[in-house]
Amino acid sequence: MRAAGGASGAYAIDATHDRELFSWNSSSRRILASNTKLFTLSAALDRFGADATLPTRVYAGGPIDSAGVLNGNLYLRGGGDPTFGDTSFVRGHTGGDATVENLAKAVADAGVTQVNGHVVGDESLFDSLRGGPDSGFGVSFYVGPLSALSFDRGLANARGTAFQSNPPKFAAGKLDKALSKQGVRVRRSPGTGATPEGATLLGEVDSPPMGRLATLTAKESDNYFAEMLEKDLAAGPQPALPPPPPGQPLPGFQAPPNPQGTTTKGARAAIGFAKTVGARARLVDGSGLARSDQASPRDVAALLDGIQTRPWFAQLSSALPVAGRDGTLHDRMRHGAARGRCQAKTGTLSNVSALSGYCQARSGDTVVFSILMNRVAPFRARKQQDKIAEALVKYG
Repeated sequence: MRAAGGASGAYAIDATHDRELFSWNSSSRRILASNTKLFTLSAALDRFGADATLPTRVYAGGPIDSAGVLNGNLYLRGGGDPTFGDTSFVRGHTGGDATVENLAKAVADAGVTQVNGHVVGDESLFDSLRGGPDSGFGVSFYVGPLSALSFDRGLANARGTAFQSNPPKFAAGKLDKALSKQGVRVRRSPGTGATPEGATLLGEVDSPPMGRLATLTAKESDNYFAEMLEKDLAAGPQPALPPPPPGQPLPGFQAPPNPQGTTTKGARAAIGFAKTVGARARLVDGSGLARSDQASPRDVAALLDGIQTRPWFAQLSSALPVAGRDGTLHDRMRHGAARGRCQAKTGTLSNVSALSGYCQARSGDTVVFSILMNRVAPFRARKQQDKIAEALVKYG
């Protein structure tokens, strides 16, 4: 750590025996970079649970006659699912069943043959800000446009060379086309708006479970997923809509009392959860792109140690990259003692490098550690971090 300079710090404990192993400038706050995702994912898993899913729903905004004609609009309401898209994109990137084609089939299966209004994209679960503080809350090249009604990560084409300028309208247009393939005619052009009170649910597709979303976020340090989950954290779980008794209609749509998920509220929620396990942090986003995301190595270790008793801890642990094997650690520590024994979250910004997580020492003890290096050259810093991880594995 001496070679990392005075703007860096590290902390390690033997969590099995509750014993401090190493401390170096461990109480001073440092820029977290993507170690911020540890706070985001822990808070999201705790609020939602590892098995929770995020729904994308379609509602009828008017009566449906005996011929299947909907006299009103069809509302596509986003539930903050970062995986929603078309079948080819979902299969190639995230897996799962949250596709526009499945929603279109649900509408057709409900007996709708024609929509006399518009397909309306509803993103009102979140605010309409497209980015976080690092980009002035506009679209960031490193994230893409944020929306409660996301479609194909906000990409405007299959090549990924442009972002959507209006995500909810883009998604509504995709549902319109998918409905046409199901033989459902929509008479008016796609638009945007909020689902009205009393609208009738016609279909729903759900994201992969939150535990899987954590893996998709942490393994490759996905900024888009982290920022979406930060807003989901603020919006909270959406009420489940169980099937009604036979012959009974589904209950009408009711807007939640506080519908908007925001980056700022999500950051506050992540800070609040960290406090419950004895960790303090200053957070402004979910991904760590903002340099204002800061905590001390001691507090990051407190978070990692404190969550080990939570029922979702196994999902968080397995979501982290494994040294020498996968994710952002696939090419690090490939030949030493740490290979396969350390699971940790990386973090990189210009002049910032971080590594925090867990190592299984040869003694059998679990070591919790956090290394936060500021004012460093990331490539050189990673080599130093890897040496420390190797030493931790050899402990005992």
